[in-house]
Amino acid sequence: MKRGLVAIMAALVLPGAAWAQASADATLLKMREAFRRNDSAQLSALLPGVRGHLLEPLASYWEMKARLETASAQEVRATLARHPGTYWEDRLRNDWLLQLGQRHDWATLASELPHYRMNDDRELRCYALMLDAVDRRTPADVVATQVQRLWLSQRDADVGCATAAQALLNSGHLAPEVAWRRARLAMEANRPRAAEQAVAMLDPDWVATVSAIASDPAKYLDEKITAIRPRTKEMVTLAIIRLADKEPALAALEMERTRWKAQLTQEERSWLWGVIGKRAAQKLHDNALEHFTRGQTNLMPSDHLAWMARAALRAGAWGLVRDAIAAMDETQQREPVWVYWRARAMQALKEPDALAATARSRELYASIASSRGFYEQLALEELGRLVTVPPAPEPLQPQELRAAERNPGLQRALAAIRLGLRSEGVREWNYTVGLHTPGGMNERELLAAAQLACQNDLWDRCINTSERTPMAQDHAQRFPMPYRSTVVRRASEIGLDPAYVYGLIRQESRFVMDARSGVGASGLMQVMPATARWTARKIGLTDFRPHQIGERDTNIAIGTAYLKFALDDFEGSLPMAAAAYNAGPGRPRAWRNGPVLPGDIWAENIPFDETRDYVKRVLANTTNYAAILSGRPQSLRARLGMVGPRADPTAVNRELP
Repeated sequence: MKRGLVAIMAALVLPGAAWAQASADATLLKMREAFRRNDSAQLSALLPGVRGHLLEPLASYWEMKARLETASAQEVRATLARHPGTYWEDRLRNDWLLQLGQRHDWATLASELPHYRMNDDRELRCYALMLDAVDRRTPADVVATQVQRLWLSQRDADVGCATAAQALLNSGHLAPEVAWRRARLAMEANRPRAAEQAVAMLDPDWVATVSAIASDPAKYLDEKITAIRPRTKEMVTLAIIRLADKEPALAALEMERTRWKAQLTQEERSWLWGVIGKRAAQKLHDNALEHFTRGQTNLMPSDHLAWMARAALRAGAWGLVRDAIAAMDETQQREPVWVYWRARAMQALKEPDALAATARSRELYASIASSRGFYEQLALEELGRLVTVPPAPEPLQPQELRAAERNPGLQRALAAIRLGLRSEGVREWNYTVGLHTPGGMNERELLAAAQLACQNDLWDRCINTSERTPMAQDHAQRFPMPYRSTVVRRASEIGLDPAYVYGLIRQESRFVMDARSGVGASGLMQVMPATARWTARKIGLTDFRPHQIGERDTNIAIGTAYLKFALDDFEGSLPMAAAAYNAGPGRPRAWRNGPVLPGDIWAENIPFDETRDYVKRVLANTTNYAAILSGRPQSLRARLGMVGPRADPTAVNRELP
């Protein structure tokens, strides 16, 4: 009788609990829409409806964030205290600290900074450094060095690092040359507002000149009084940088004008020749190296040196490849890309002798060789080994998996994603595995968290979390194969390597079915609407409707068909087809013109950073997937081939969108 009563009570209670959960879920979604509209009144009215919900910390964040500008410190602290240790508590603290810095409320900022856990906000780091200098916790010259590094690494105009830089400029601990360097970098990155901000710190009256330069650099350089204006050489440097962005040849002519030769320092001339060389290299001009060699490489910034090395690779000038890499700082030199090309240059030059060059190059290859990435795989092959599936790490123990399942941050992240709040869930997940504790989760915890994501079909979190492990490489997590029967069958039907398809999907969407890019690409294979319509017609999907691109099988069918069309148009070249999938077919058609190049050199010279990275990742992914699918060692180099001009230009498929 007692057992029956319990069952009856459970039957009565559970529907009510389920209803309450559904009601709170619906309220959360309403709050998300109110937050997007910045409707603080509705957010405050709805907040009581989610009290006790697993995602209450997120709801509280939305409610307070919407009225952060008017809320008192006591109200903000009360919200923070309700959800201690959560991501959304620290996210709110981050936003509040930035606002305190903008208000110059240094006392409150200083009292709250020690509670900030993420410590990944560059502006807040600059505020903290400035306060350290003011309170003499850190010598001002040490602070100046760190602020300089942080400020120069920001692309856009900000408040935090600019405030710290201004204070250090005023105190004399930061030299005016740093502000001019910031302006150069900003102008080169097409961020004129950031350039204006930097120059305004030295003299607000100069901002109008910088604005005029950004608008029409050629006009500024042609004006007869330019040579006698204030800060001529600095302004001329900015103008030639701006001019080089569109017309590197005209910028090179400006550099030959007698009055600029006399005005500019060797450092300024070297920077400008580096800019001109970089722009010429990005346009694949044959004279790019000539521009670089007009300056001193040891006076060029890191991005110029990288492009000098790429131009030298394209020209087969191994001595200049060596020189460009030698001029890089130690951090840049340690990047796998430059470790690999440094070793290749040593082999080509045989310096100081063939035996020593071979030995040293093998040491460099060995320092990066693995299946992890593009250059790591190429280094492996240079050592005479192919890409294989590494041994799996020790199996996770039940208690390790239970700890991941019970982790509050991971629970909230899963709940948010299931509710359709993917971006919010992803942010909490990333914080939990990487920032909640100093240094993030340890290796075993990361593997357990990744496994939890895999079990919940959150393939992007599974991959990204597993990739954080410093030693263990669990390829089952890093290279999952959801929808395997569909992908393999479809690829085989149209003559595509399933490993290539998986390599591309992994890079495009991380297997997130509802992924959507900022430009409108959708689904697993991130197909653009116009591309989807064209491809659907080509493969006979006469009843195709735009919304169907979000359906898994349709997305795979259309995405693989387009990839096959691209591969056929580029005569079976995997690197060029991948570039076409990312940047459209017109660009790689232009990029292939010039010398016949090995695929690795061609890929490294792709002008767009995003596409260059994309092609390398897709090909490295493909090689790993091939090793998994075949169970045999695989070669990345064999997939790269050679790239050069098309033998028959008339055979191009001009219809391909």
